[in-house]
Amino acid sequence: MRFAKSLLIFLVVAMTNACTTSKVHQTIDETPVRSQEPEFRSLTYQEFRAKQKSYDSSDGSIKYTDQGRGDVILLLHGIPTSSWLYRKMVDELVDGGHRVIAPDMLGFGSSDNPDGYEIYSPANHAKRIIELMDHLNVKTWTHVMHDAGGIWTWEVFKQSPERISRLVVLNTIIYKEGFSPPVRLQKGGFTKFIMWLYRNRTASNILLEQLFDKALTGNSLTEAELEGYQTPLQEGKTKAMYYFFSNTCNELEDYDALLNSIDIPVSVIWGGGDDRLQWDPQKERVQKSLNVEDRDIHVLNGKHFIQERFPDEISGIINRFLHRTR
Repeated sequence: MRFAKSLLIFLVVAMTNACTTSKVHQTIDETPVRSQEPEFRSLTYQEFRAKQKSYDSSDGSIKYTDQGRGDVILLLHGIPTSSWLYRKMVDELVDGGHRVIAPDMLGFGSSDNPDGYEIYSPANHAKRIIELMDHLNVKTWTHVMHDAGGIWTWEVFKQSPERISRLVVLNTIIYKEGFSPPVRLQKGGFTKFIMWLYRNRTASNILLEQLFDKALTGNSLTEAELEGYQTPLQEGKTKAMYYFFSNTCNELEDYDALLNSIDIPVSVIWGGGDDRLQWDPQKERVQKSLNVEDRDIHVLNGKHFIQERFPDEISGIINRFLHRTR
């Protein structure tokens, strides 16, 4: 039993986005005033799921939330999360006068989990994002992405560069200098065993507790909040993760030419204590490539999951950025 627990903890350390503290470049003091009682942030995961809508993409059903009116903001999660990650931000962004769309990507959250491998490639994830927005009759939108959502976003720019009108970057995969995965896995039995651990209730409890202890400053997630992350994993939503850990981590594409071609307003909001997706090693290159103004770079005193720790601050930054760049 002791050996099994030690093995699980070792795997957690190897697989999660562990973070350390780092220098804060900009302190965020302004907290927007909420105009109404929050709705999404107080939901249980089952209540959250009940509010999700469904779109039948070319590869399977995509679940998403769609709230508010106005210019559209798309909130794109990463791994191993879902749109649940943004639940604390939806109300504030809607209050700011925006329509907020947050999908569960295929293989995550409440969306379908079809068999296959290449179906979860970055290009196919991007294809389904475009299909969803076509279905919703959204021609252009502000794009907010996190973690592996960055890879899927660069693929959207490849396929339909005119669709994204403004970009908000949250601790995401950009350049190799900033991407430091703790381990690079291969297709096969060992990686599948890791995915099984995420599906097992006891193991996933340990994995997620370790993940958020290391990647969330002052982890205070309740059991009800953790349920939103754990439930999809226990339902078997690990096939897309399997692709990411056995492929994307090993074959990170060089998107430099693409990034240098992007000519839209960009804001960066980053947890400076994230040591798996690091800001400092790539900050000058990112700022130059995406032509980001100094005033639009916000490095918070947080780690990886800044949406959990600083939802109001992030939403306020986004609202002010969008109002200024209309």
